[in-house]
This record gives sequence, structure tokens and C-alpha cells, in this order.
Amino acid sequence: MMQVIPVIDLLNGIVVHAKKGDRQHYQAIQSSLTTSSQPLDIVAALLDLFPFEQLYIADLNAIQKLEKSYTTNYNVIESITQQFPHLKLWVDAGISNNTELNIWKKLDIRLVLGSENFAHLNNFTSLNHDNDFVLSLDFMPQGYQGPMELLTQQQYWPQDVIVMSLDNVGANQGVNSGLLNAIVAKANGFNIYAAGGVRGSEDLAMLKKMGVHGALVATALHLGQLSKQELSANE
Repeated sequence: MMQVIPVIDLLNGIVVHAKKGDRQHYQAIQSSLTTSSQPLDIVAALLDLFPFEQLYIADLNAIQKLEKSYTTNYNVIESITQQFPHLKLWVDAGISNNTELNIWKKLDIRLVLGSENFAHLNNFTSLNHDNDFVLSLDFMPQGYQGPMELLTQQQYWPQDVIVMSLDNVGANQGVNSGLLNAIVAKANGFNIYAAGGVRGSEDLAMLKKMGVHGALVATALHLGQLSKQELSANE
């Protein structure tokens, strides 16, 4: 079974189309599932397509630290938890310190800690998180971002690890199989999730064969490249 987790990227309260990590130029999502770019409408449309159990949310205001204060889409994400209580949210809110962490601890969500948010390993190890977090190893077009120890030393890994290849996100050009193979090869006992580049059921089948546990998917769902039947067959 290959677990498919849909993704929504939030910027200024609406869902945008993430493309190749070029965050300054993200536009409102245009989806075949709904004419809306409002978060609650998008989540409802995704669940109409398939009864997903998890949803990954990237809070781009929080991740980019666009304003001098830590500005987030917290209220939007809280409303998703209230409207869809059975959906387990994985949230990357660009957390880089305990002050930010404590804001999000109030919500019933799984926090995603992205390697790009930590300049040094001790910034990561000094977080007072519980063990039910997800680690995102972040690869920008210019390469891996974050403390090298997070990439190379599994003692810092939780059970679930995302390989986030931003160059492949939204590009509809396939996954970064070389990168994924290299990480899966040393990830005995860990669940590796691929993020970026899944175009449809063939890519999911290839990832499964590679030993990848799950995939984070957005573009293929909104373009209608993964049907309800294909998602069911993948289960």
C-alpha cells in the first residue's frame, strides 16, 4: 500500500499552486476539483474525490517569515481541524524555535519540522517537541537546506521522514528518484514520504517498488491525473 497524502499550500489565507519552490510567484490554485481557492472548499473537494485520512499543509506565511512578526495561517488551519475533525493534519509552519512551537501545540495536529528552518543542529535539538513529529528533509534547487547531521544521522529522525524535493514540486515532471533511492537505502525502519513530482499512478507504483512508504501529492490531484479508481487501486 502506498499512502497518498494530499497537500495544500496556504498563503494569505488562500490555497496557492506551489511550483518549483519559487514561493514569491505562487498563484491561487486552479483546480479541476472546484472553482474555489478557499481552504475549506479545497479540503472538501479533495475528500469528495477520495476519503483521505491525512492532509499536509504548508503555511507559506510562517515558512517564509514574510513579516517582521511571526505571521501565520493559524486561524485557517484551526478552522480545518474543526470542520474536518477526522482528518489528521500534518502542518509545516516554518517552526524554528520553542516560541513558535508553543503556538501550534494548542492544535490537534502533527507538526512537520523542516530542515530548512534550522541553521544549526542545536536549534533543532533544543525544541521541546513530543516524539510524534514529522521531519522534512528539504532540498531546494540549490541542494539540501539545513544542518547536515539531520540528513546523515538517523538518530535525529522520527518514524516519518519526508524527502521534500522543491525543484520537482508542481512541475509535473516526475519524482527525484536518484535522491529518493539514496535516502531509502539508509532508512531501514523509517517511513519515507516523497514530496514533489508525482504525476499519476505509474509514479506511485514506481515509488512503492523503490520502498517509499507514501507520497505527498497536489498538482496531480488538481489536474485530475489521479482518479478515485486509481487512488482506490493504490490502496
